Amino acid sequence: MGDVMSDMVNRTQSNLESYNNLVSTISEIYTAGQSEAIAAVNSQMVGTYWRIGKYIVEFEQQGKERAEYGKGLLNRLSKDLKMQHGKGFSLSNVKRMRQFYLVFPKGAELPHLLSWTHFVELLKISDDLERGFYLNQTINEKWSTTELIRQKKSSLYLRLAASKDKKGILELSQKGAVIQKPEDIIREPYILDFLKIPEKHQYTEKELEDRIIDHLKDFLLELGKGFAFIARQYRVPIGNRIHAVDLVFYHRILKCFVLIDLKREEAGYEDVGQMNMYLGYFENEENTEGDNPPIGIVLAKEKDELLIQYAMHNVSSQLFVNKYQLYLPNKEELRNMIETQLNEEVI
Repeated sequence: MGDVMSDMVNRTQSNLESYNNLVSTISEIYTAGQSEAIAAVNSQMVGTYWRIGKYIVEFEQQGKERAEYGKGLLNRLSKDLKMQHGKGFSLSNVKRMRQFYLVFPKGAELPHLLSWTHFVELLKISDDLERGFYLNQTINEKWSTTELIRQKKSSLYLRLAASKDKKGILELSQKGAVIQKPEDIIREPYILDFLKIPEKHQYTEKELEDRIIDHLKDFLLELGKGFAFIARQYRVPIGNRIHAVDLVFYHRILKCFVLIDLKREEAGYEDVGQMNMYLGYFENEENTEGDNPPIGIVLAKEKDELLIQYAMHNVSSQLFVNKYQLYLPNKEELRNMIETQLNEEVI
């Protein structure tokens, strides 16, 4: 009797597992189908709006007989099309459709993975180089529209471009931020506005770390492509003392650990020495086959450039001292720096 009961229980468990697998398979297929349907709808919508923009521009360009419509054309189109098709033809949308065609005249080259809301955000950027950067970066990193908006607000392009020469700025526009070496993951400054820490608030390093963990998704977005979170307060036993790295990540593209130590105020020479010690420990004790040397970032609110320069004399080239800001940078100052670089000849 016991064997019979046991056999029935086993069959029941097997049937339950089979059923759960069925539910899981159907869910995966349905989710994939939804994603494909949304992508197809987005692609169709983008193509439709591009063609509408093309027809508007071609109508405007057909000589004097169309001059009577003049500047009132878009207003008239919006009014008439809204009566037939609803608010999708608001004046602002009609203007965007026209602009869409003018900015992207080759419809066959449109990135089909981007939605109309992506393109609306891109069209708001007047500078061609800046728009090219965000276009490529959105494709490369598969940003949602929300992520694209945040990176625009944080002046990501301006922060990256301000530290490059003319050739580097042009490459950013044409390819986005391509990661090939440790320097490519560094940003100056890092913008931590999503932590919502008032500028004059007397926060501690632990509070800064806690808030970063609470907003880890946003912090990863600010760090850039390829980062995976490993741990906080990672224990580093050296001699008779236990040290701790504030934040440890792994970079999938560079295939190495990335260690971050947070400093509430100015970074000092002792912070450089401590991070260099952490790098030595990780390379000797934590790296496994295939791992590249670790990267260390001392992330501080302030830094004395000359002091840091001397403190890092003969120190690992994998160690960086960078600033963070709790508010957005001055865009005009960054733009002026970039304009200066662009006006210089490439050597």
